[in-house]
Amino acid sequence: MTLIALAALVPLLPLLGAAAGLLLGRRAPGFVRPLAVMPTAVAFVLAAVTAARQGTGAPTDGAHRLTVTGSVPIDLSLHLDGFSVLIAVLVGLVATCVQLYSVSYLRDDPRYPSYAALVSLFTSAMLLVVYSGDLMVLLVGWEVMGICSYFLVGHYWETETARAASIKAFLVTKLGDVPFLIGVFALATDAHTFRISGILGAATHGQLHHPTVVALLLLAGVAGKSAQFPLHTWLPDAMAGPTPVSALIHAATMVAAGIYLVARLLPVFTASAAALAVLAAMAAVTMVGSALAALAQDDIKRVLAYSTIGQLGYMAGALAVGDRDAAVFHLLSHGAFKALLFLGAGVVIHAAGTNSLTAMSRMGSLGKRVPDAMWTMGLALAALAALPPLSGFFSKESVLRAAEHASSGDTAHVPSAVGWTVLVAGLAAAVLTAGYATRLFLLAFRGSGPDAPDHGRQPVVMTSVLWVLAVPTLAFGGLTYRELPDWFGGAPLGPTLLTSVLGTGLALVGVLITYGAWSASTATRKEVPVGAVVTADPDAEPALVEAEAIATHQAIYGDIAAADDPGDPGRLLLGPLHPLAAHGFRLDAVYSALFVRPVLAAANLVRFLDREVIETYVRGAGGTPRLLGAAVRKAQTGNVQTYLSALLAGAVVLAVLVAVGG
Repeated sequence: MTLIALAALVPLLPLLGAAAGLLLGRRAPGFVRPLAVMPTAVAFVLAAVTAARQGTGAPTDGAHRLTVTGSVPIDLSLHLDGFSVLIAVLVGLVATCVQLYSVSYLRDDPRYPSYAALVSLFTSAMLLVVYSGDLMVLLVGWEVMGICSYFLVGHYWETETARAASIKAFLVTKLGDVPFLIGVFALATDAHTFRISGILGAATHGQLHHPTVVALLLLAGVAGKSAQFPLHTWLPDAMAGPTPVSALIHAATMVAAGIYLVARLLPVFTASAAALAVLAAMAAVTMVGSALAALAQDDIKRVLAYSTIGQLGYMAGALAVGDRDAAVFHLLSHGAFKALLFLGAGVVIHAAGTNSLTAMSRMGSLGKRVPDAMWTMGLALAALAALPPLSGFFSKESVLRAAEHASSGDTAHVPSAVGWTVLVAGLAAAVLTAGYATRLFLLAFRGSGPDAPDHGRQPVVMTSVLWVLAVPTLAFGGLTYRELPDWFGGAPLGPTLLTSVLGTGLALVGVLITYGAWSASTATRKEVPVGAVVTADPDAEPALVEAEAIATHQAIYGDIAAADDPGDPGRLLLGPLHPLAAHGFRLDAVYSALFVRPVLAAANLVRFLDREVIETYVRGAGGTPRLLGAAVRKAQTGNVQTYLSALLAGAVVLAVLVAVGG
């Protein structure tokens, strides 16, 4: 079998699994779980085989002409190179782990068949994006992921929170997709092709007529899909979906798609210094702002959501300084430890057994109850904080190294100010990231909240998946940073002395300061009000615990973003900034005032004009003939005497008029 045919099977198998799952879900429920797991697992194996066969060789392309449009044709094209095949392996690994985990996590969910099918379709769409060599085909996968996220985030549609989150995720990402689509057409018009290889050739030879406009239009879609400022607000709310869905979205699909697209089309962006400056500013604000917001969240999943936004900011920063290799390296590393963090959070939800969702200030000490989650999440949080020798250290150092190199002015087409912006923001975010990672671990596993009833040992499948993902979290960076440049064809990715000392030193400062604040606040930690914690059924499945938590959390605690515990180290560290950071710096309120309310006011005006003005004219146009008809109808009675009387009266009137006139 040719390499292209083998690669074509990778997105095709999950697609077939999704179709079969939807068709047989109700008729043959016994096949649902095998159809959920097996196609994705086989696709993962084939992706690994494809990566091994492609290796570090020259890119492999295959294309079939789908249609001739009259101007720019559309091809079903696959493009395989070092970094596309490695990202496909990541997608396959995380999706397989999520499907296995979901078998236990949603074992009694009546909508599991549709859930599993949508996860398979989601996986297939991302694999299509990864392998696609044509922008129009890539756009198909891009949009399929959007609709899948709508359904999966709203899986618990009985709750208002889930419904609102799914609509928000869909609308905000679509807001970015509109200019993105315009940018794709503008790019194809300039390059005279949708093929990515042709577009890159045109960009390299300076044949793009409007590189800045095109790049900025594309960045709008990237900001929406990859949750970058200012279109990031949907991602924390998307935590209303099942935890395995969060793991899939954050680690290997959807949010990774925007970064991947910029990496594939990087010459288009480096052709415009203005676009790089915008990307750097967007990344810097995202890194620092999301880290501050994460430090103020009380919900463990919202902390992880903001951490994803921040880590995507690092990747965007690497792309802003023109280093695709560092961005993809961090994308691969982050995918492993972020999937581990979210799936570990699912174990914590079940162990906490409260309807406070995952409010860390309400948790008891869970370390002894879920040791697997504690140790594996501890590794993942250390990787998130970029502590050596974990994978996050090597990948984040590659980003800082690229920024430091660009700040010296040695990187072609990248202004030194862009490098300084990314470097300073990256170092500032390193302190904050280590701080909120430490805070999460301390509150979740060493907290002083009330203990929930022990639910017994967590399902073996769920804990086994955690240890599988712990392996790349621990070893991926250290084992691969020397070999990855051969796959990517770029500069070395190893850490340098300057950025290593600065990054690690600042991370340790964040860890120590947060630990000190937590220790100082433990004695003053506020007790939970009586009746505020309602324990779940010890035998309940994890997904039902989470669904109940989403439905009841706001009723008991109010805003899920803000902790009300004065002993919280995040509150102590942020001080007066804490309420603002806890609510995401009120960006939703700003957007509501700037966009939502004016649109609603305009809609109300249009409705008033339609009902009271236009409909009045319509009713008048129909009513006038009716009135005239009624008047004429009264004159046409059929009574001869009436006609003669009218005739006589008319004759008298005429006679009088003639007499008067004479």
